[in-house]
Amino acid sequence: MAKSNYTEDNIKSLDWKEHIRTRPGMYIGKLGDGSAFDDGIYVLLKEVMDNCIDEFMMGEGNRIDINVKDGVVSIRDFGRGIPLGKVVDVVSKMNTGGKYDSEAFKKSIGLNGVGTKAVNALSVNFKVTAYRDGQAKTAEFSKGELIKEHKLISAPSEKNGTYVEFRPDDSIFKKYHFVHEYIDRMVWNYAFLNTGLKLYLNGQEYKSDNGLKDLLEKNITGEILYPIIHMKGDDMEVAMTHSNEHYTEEYYSYVNGQYTTQGGTHQSAFREAIVKTIREFYKKDFEPSDIRKSIVAAVSVKVQEPIFESQTKTKLGSNEIAPGGQSIRSFIGDFIKQQLDNYLHKNPETARAIEAKIQANERERKELTGIQKLARERAKKASLHNKKLRDCRVHLDDTKDARRLETSLFICEGDSASGSITKTRDVNTQAVFSLKGKPLNCFGLGKKIVYENEEFNLMQAALNIEDGIENLRYNNIIIATDADVDGMHIRLLLLTFYLQFFPELVKNNHIKILQTPLFRVRNKKETAYCYNDTERKAAIAKLGPKPEITRFKGLGEISPDEFKHFIGKDIRLEPVLLDQKASIQELLNYYMGKNTQERQEFIIDNLRIELDAEEELLA
Repeated sequence: MAKSNYTEDNIKSLDWKEHIRTRPGMYIGKLGDGSAFDDGIYVLLKEVMDNCIDEFMMGEGNRIDINVKDGVVSIRDFGRGIPLGKVVDVVSKMNTGGKYDSEAFKKSIGLNGVGTKAVNALSVNFKVTAYRDGQAKTAEFSKGELIKEHKLISAPSEKNGTYVEFRPDDSIFKKYHFVHEYIDRMVWNYAFLNTGLKLYLNGQEYKSDNGLKDLLEKNITGEILYPIIHMKGDDMEVAMTHSNEHYTEEYYSYVNGQYTTQGGTHQSAFREAIVKTIREFYKKDFEPSDIRKSIVAAVSVKVQEPIFESQTKTKLGSNEIAPGGQSIRSFIGDFIKQQLDNYLHKNPETARAIEAKIQANERERKELTGIQKLARERAKKASLHNKKLRDCRVHLDDTKDARRLETSLFICEGDSASGSITKTRDVNTQAVFSLKGKPLNCFGLGKKIVYENEEFNLMQAALNIEDGIENLRYNNIIIATDADVDGMHIRLLLLTFYLQFFPELVKNNHIKILQTPLFRVRNKKETAYCYNDTERKAAIAKLGPKPEITRFKGLGEISPDEFKHFIGKDIRLEPVLLDQKASIQELLNYYMGKNTQERQEFIIDNLRIELDAEEELLA
């Protein structure tokens, strides 16, 4: 075996923009095309927004204008504005920024001077303008390269602040598109966490007067057991209640305004503090799971210098120091003990409702104990020879592996579809779970059905969500069913299962639908895969007269050699989004409940449209 030379010529130094563009995952997590809420284009938007929010938190500017149109983002804040002599440096020199000066920025989100530089380097067009004291300074970049530094101009009519405009580089973010619902949720989160701030997204106002209380009211879709408890201090805010529609715990946790989707020290400390305070108030040694089951809570804490586990800041690290020099656990424990204990003493009706809920949870847990034991034994035996799950090597809880955000579980109907995916998948990050047929319609059934039904129990075990989604093993749960009536029905049955027992999987955008081509259009030289009729017509026009056209009716008809094109870098995923105005219970009742006249009329009307469309395709 020939040895390769290892000399000085092999040692390369990349400048800041080359490093970001070569290793973007180190700075923004995964790339993606915008179909997932944590894809890179939203991280770019957030990095710019965080700087605007930091200005507001320092008492400067109470308005932010955001516009997203045709793939271009522009954001204008009304803070202090970047110092005019440092406009170029702040967006193009690593480890440069005001966040290193703890007097200029206290308890800020952006800490290491990387965020805006990453946006600059990963954008094909990037423009920044600073307004200060009647003057303005603009600089324009492309892929991190300075294209033009404008001269200082007079701008007496412009208020102080910063304007940033960027277009993500589509050579890095392939075929990207912004999903309005994801940006809408992001902007609402900024509003809830910054009372008094007005944000405008494409002209629509976002404003909150009651902070996290407003957040829960907007996000809880079902009936709550008692009025939301809202506790607020200088550096911490909590809103909490128990829901009738949740079987697990659901948390919205934030550090310095950053939505920590993966939780962290502050969330763990809150969960512990709730148990301790409740036990002491009722003077009963309740089980922690009985206290926390069905809880829905939002927790926000401000920390001087937070340590996040990555640049994307989705999880707060350990060893945090809270205000006053306390550990984060002590700080949150003291806050909850004082505030919640006082609230329960002053509101005896709420105290009685919480105790009744804990006791009901206890009764249900004891009823389930025997079933759970049998189910776990069955799952343990099945897992030794489990043909349903073909696992991958990396999982979402592998926090030190950058590929964890790419982890996916494909849920397929039958062996033929799962066989094609299994043969072509990335064994590092893609797992496959095979259904043996149509899942049970679990609408209206209790939690014990998850344990009594072998398929549901094995799926729960594969995902590791029995005690909540904190230890979820896959970032993407991808329903991969045929694009026919039976496939759609299986989709609906699976969504019913998730929405009824694990709604936070849907709310946190973990559930996706795999899009596969409906047509293959080819001639002797070229093949095109088409996902809709528009693409089919375009392919026919491109490939010339009388190409061969194949209509795929099921995933099993697509060979493994072809399937690799549809689950690799060009995978098309459609997110399952929950309308925040909709009640989960009402949705499930309408689609999965009794066959009402209203639903029959809906089916007949839409079936006619589908038949018309099918006839046009076949023409």
